[in-house]
Amino acid sequence: MHPMLSIAVKAARRASSIINRAATDVDLLQVTNKGPADYVSEVDRASEAAIIEVLRSSYPTHAFLGEEGGKLGDSEYIWIIDPLDGTTNFLHGLPHYAISIALKHRGVLTQAVIYEPTRNELFTATRGAGAFLNDRRIRVSRRDKLTNSLIGTGFPFREFSSVDRYLAIFRETMQKCAGLRRPGAASLDLAYVAAGRYDGFFETGLSSWDIAAGVLIIQEAGGICTDWQGEENYLETGQVVCGNPKIFTQLLSIIKAHPE
Repeated sequence: MHPMLSIAVKAARRASSIINRAATDVDLLQVTNKGPADYVSEVDRASEAAIIEVLRSSYPTHAFLGEEGGKLGDSEYIWIIDPLDGTTNFLHGLPHYAISIALKHRGVLTQAVIYEPTRNELFTATRGAGAFLNDRRIRVSRRDKLTNSLIGTGFPFREFSSVDRYLAIFRETMQKCAGLRRPGAASLDLAYVAAGRYDGFFETGLSSWDIAAGVLIIQEAGGICTDWQGEENYLETGQVVCGNPKIFTQLLSIIKAHPE
């Protein structure tokens, strides 16, 4: 394992111990509302602080971009962190949430960790070295027909101006695939595409920390990830469509058939 990746894994495990302790008593947590249906708990903040502390002790000059703390520092190395993706699930006791950590070096994603504490599943990737689930190599699925495919998605929950477009894409995909799933943690959805559990995935309105790690893991597992224009601006646009190469192409053509 690349040394930078092993430090990121150590940071994710440190954060997971905070999350696991809090999960036994969710009702006691201090929760604030960042916006409509957008919650942050003291666990999100404590998890992010723990991740940054571990990373900073090894890499004191690196910069950080965290969901809760914003951008800290300036460096050609920037760690992009979602300390608890799926906060709403977590607050309801639904055991589907994750920690996502990615490293960008001079604008290129180079290391990625997504850790799912309730199942102890660790998804990792280093650029050029493949993608892994708990040290076992993973690949995207081989399905080539949308009719046989399981597709992941996420409903718009913050920004509803594009909801009609999303629903049109959703309706067409629903009629053309074997099943649609919406578990509520985008980082895990992307990891599941990389592991072949989903054949494809699409969502809009995401933030860079939701998707940075997942994108690299998918690419290293042989999949394709773009924004809804088919470009690589997903970290800026917050739009993602991805999958194994065959299913990705079919999903992108549905999305492009419903322009803004």
